[in-house]
Amino acid sequence: MSKPPFRADHVGSLLRSQNVADARKRFFTANPDITAEELAAVEDQAIIELIKMQEDAGLQAVTDGEQRRSFWHYDFMGMLTGMELEERDEGVQFAGVKLRPIFPTIQSTLDFPDDHPMLEHFRFVANHTSVTPKISIPGPSCCHFRTAIEDIKPPEYHDLDKLLTDIAATYKTAVHAFYAAGCRYLQMDDIFFAYLCDPKHRADKQAQGQDPDMLIDRYAWMMNEAIKDRPDDMVIGMHMCRGNFRSTHAAEGAYDPAADAVFNKTGVDIFFMEYDTERAGGLEPLKYLAKGSQRVMAGFVTTKHGQLESVDDMQRQFEKASQYVDIDQLGIAPQCGFASTEEGNNLTAEDQRRKLDLVVETAENVWGGVTA
Repeated sequence: MSKPPFRADHVGSLLRSQNVADARKRFFTANPDITAEELAAVEDQAIIELIKMQEDAGLQAVTDGEQRRSFWHYDFMGMLTGMELEERDEGVQFAGVKLRPIFPTIQSTLDFPDDHPMLEHFRFVANHTSVTPKISIPGPSCCHFRTAIEDIKPPEYHDLDKLLTDIAATYKTAVHAFYAAGCRYLQMDDIFFAYLCDPKHRADKQAQGQDPDMLIDRYAWMMNEAIKDRPDDMVIGMHMCRGNFRSTHAAEGAYDPAADAVFNKTGVDIFFMEYDTERAGGLEPLKYLAKGSQRVMAGFVTTKHGQLESVDDMQRQFEKASQYVDIDQLGIAPQCGFASTEEGNNLTAEDQRRKLDLVVETAENVWGGVTA
């Protein structure tokens, strides 16, 4: 089995099949008419089919497409010890739409439980693929950035250093638990580095009395603290984007304010970076990537719509990127997941497959293969 990093990859989430959508709707209701076991069986079958789809596309790392989740982040967070999800009247604002009104709260001391359900989610993928199984989970910064100050209940967590230290410790436990479950390729999505490059989000944090540049530095410390003691054969990826809900976004701005911290203070091996629109700014921040084995998976392929980019366009983009970073430290992936929430983006399953075919074809054209 080949080992990551690969030249072609994807962020993690995939469109839900109609069977999964229907089964989840029937189960997550006031009066469910199917059992948890029946729902799991539908999800199992969908995941097996998606694993085959990814393998047939030529990908060497596959995920469960997050078929068992409602959100890319909240499901994981709500399964942590000390965190609870609450449903309220008003959701988070995206460009033109609002997220469903689910909010994370911190009710007690944080920890990663031994029976966190996503450990079993990973094992299921590992048991049904002949290539590298990968799981994507929200990164440490998510527990802070997405939890309102008034929703942090333990008095000791009013001390920011104590809160961030406990989040980092929780994730360190998670990293070792996933390793014990057989995971050798773990992706932790810390998209809020990119949010903190957006003037509006920076202003929001300043209004809350928090210095955005301090947060960038502390978020990098949290990630490094969580992964620095991982075994040598465990690869860590990290995705950054500006929001993804039904093909909309929640932030914009170039990576410049965060690039140095992200590349040089996190200790991450593989960076999935959104680069499909002008919202992400220019490629210049790639110059901060240190020479060596770290890799940027350039997100030149959009998941926001079904229009297919061309291999020629991709090759031109990599020619531009190679002005700032060695081409040997680059790979290609879509700019985000195809379904960061279970509603999915505005494209079809066939569009999704063509996008995955494109990243593999681009890798073959630029580097001579997915594992080159």
